[in-house]
Amino acid sequence: MKAFLMFRDHDFNPQEPLPVNASDLVHDLEINTLLNAMSLSDGFLFDIVKEAILTSIDDMDSILYRQEIMKDCLNNPAVIREIYQIPIKSKDREHRRWLGIFTHSPSGVLSSSVSLMEMFIVLLKDLKKIADDHSNEFKSEGFVRFFSMIKSELDDEYFASVEYHLKQLKFREGVLISAELGKGNEGANYALRLPNGKNKNWFKEVFSKRSPVYSFTISERDDAGARALGDLKDIGENAAANALAQATEHIENFLNMLRNELAFYIGCINLKEQLGQTGNPIAFPIPVSMNERQHSFQGMYDVSLALTMKQEIVGNEFNADNKNLVIITGANQGGKSTFLRSIGLAQLMMQAGMFVPAREFSANLCQEVFTHYRRKEDASMKSGKLDEELSRMSIIVDQIKPDSLMLFNESFAATNEREGSEIARQITSALLERNVKVFFVTHMYEFARIFYEKRMKDAIFLRAERKAGGKRTFKLLEGDPLPTSYGEDVFKTVFGKNNEVFSKSEDSKR
Repeated sequence: MKAFLMFRDHDFNPQEPLPVNASDLVHDLEINTLLNAMSLSDGFLFDIVKEAILTSIDDMDSILYRQEIMKDCLNNPAVIREIYQIPIKSKDREHRRWLGIFTHSPSGVLSSSVSLMEMFIVLLKDLKKIADDHSNEFKSEGFVRFFSMIKSELDDEYFASVEYHLKQLKFREGVLISAELGKGNEGANYALRLPNGKNKNWFKEVFSKRSPVYSFTISERDDAGARALGDLKDIGENAAANALAQATEHIENFLNMLRNELAFYIGCINLKEQLGQTGNPIAFPIPVSMNERQHSFQGMYDVSLALTMKQEIVGNEFNADNKNLVIITGANQGGKSTFLRSIGLAQLMMQAGMFVPAREFSANLCQEVFTHYRRKEDASMKSGKLDEELSRMSIIVDQIKPDSLMLFNESFAATNEREGSEIARQITSALLERNVKVFFVTHMYEFARIFYEKRMKDAIFLRAERKAGGKRTFKLLEGDPLPTSYGEDVFKTVFGKNNEVFSKSEDSKR
């Protein structure tokens, strides 16, 4: 049995290696905030949703397939949580039992497998009942196929057959084994047999003529004889033990796989509920082909900030269709870095088949998402800060592929503006030649001016909005780069307008 709730044609692998830049993505985009909200402190959920988001898919058909399943899950959260509890109960009950895991004897394996299968049958009946009661509430291809499989595979005939065989394998009336004499009169071709049927007419049972029976009894003190008889019993039960162990392993694998795949949707349900409490919208994105260039949205916000602040967040409107370069400048603390983070998170969420934090969203798929953010000063660094930035960039260059998304945040500003601008210009130009989409947040006016004056058709320039008097709206609007980032506004906010140093600087200007 297969669930196929993450992919149309294969299982979700929670052990798939993460991309080599996963640690940078987690750090720069503050992904752990998102993962903690989705997992609700459940370590298993945390690992699953991390795997699903960071190993995002680049196949549009798979994304749309998962989106439809996601919609079913968000529309029926109680049913999904009820199904998810079935593999959870399986694990819990399995750990409470002594299931013969420390024995390799066929008798021990058979006994433990019977016990385990009885527990599985109870849970599978619960799953069947959910399918019978709620399958008509689900519309996606994935769930329609899943519930159809459950109804077909787990019908009444299946349960009756399994329960009959489990009853027989308890050997309440002893074990019947046949054998033949082999070479040297050794036993051969041992086979476990069904018990002899009894005559229901007790009168005939008592007075009927019986065939002669040759038997022997082992003394209670005959340990060697008991061991020899036990060995014979194990030989006869070996095939049945192996068959039943494989059957239980098959069901156990199915339940584990079901837990893995549903865990991702449980995390998304948790996230939707928390964002709903804060009044922030969500939308299912419209992905477009990787070889196109599309990036447009309404009301997009940083989901990590929304989860941290627990309130409605200012969203941005943006249209960068047919653009390969987006340069973002403007006032300090105006929302540039937050906007950049929202771009990366929304792209990863879309390519995981999730909803995104926006009212509307559409973007082209990308091969991978890369980030190059300014790092805090590290006293242990053996080289300069610029060397560290260039070293990280070199690693990215070795890995990045065409049609990837590259996010820069205040990169290459560790040197003077002229040198930093030239480094940034050369790197950005090389990435554009490789057909990489670039978002670049910068305070380097020289760098932004160079590209602005080229009047490139595939470039767009955004600026953090600043109202008169220095008020930040945390919105980004299309606008040409300015030679100031209004650091004085921040100074006034921190130190106050009447600060002596600030007053002297103002006097010197006059």
